[in-house]
Amino acid sequence: MDLREIKEVIKLMKTNDITDFELEKEGFKIVLRKEKEIVSQKIIEPVSAYYHQPPMVEMAQSFKPNNSSSALQEKAVSKEEVEDESITYILSPMVGTFYGAPSPDSPPYVKTGQEVKADDVVCILEAMKVFNEIKAEIEGKIVEVLVENGSPVEYGQKLFKIQKSKR
Repeated sequence: MDLREIKEVIKLMKTNDITDFELEKEGFKIVLRKEKEIVSQKIIEPVSAYYHQPPMVEMAQSFKPNNSSSALQEKAVSKEEVEDESITYILSPMVGTFYGAPSPDSPPYVKTGQEVKADDVVCILEAMKVFNEIKAEIEGKIVEVLVENGSPVEYGQKLFKIQKSKR
């Protein structure tokens, strides 16, 4: 059996979906096996919550493995965050590219210190060439914009830090 014949057998295996082939003749043996392709599907979670409250202090402290000074400083920061229940975050509902303005020459939708209403657009997320407007969905004041314009974001990533209105 020469190389041309072996190539023909491989071609026949592909076209007829054959996974095993063995041939033995006159002291020559050839064995061909094709691995089955594993197909996996990614399950996409529906977009439901844009906001996330910081975890309780006890939970944040229980996950710290060491008591170095930097870990203690991190605990102090999370304790301040947790104690201020009026602080919440707008989270990214999808993977995409963050844009803080409708176009490069336009002013940003929101700035630090600006009051927002629930139906105010705070940014655009581009995913697969589709531009999705993200609304605040809560009344409050923008404390901090956590993402730079044009940067990629992950699902659930914090985009804005907001201090909720006291109404």
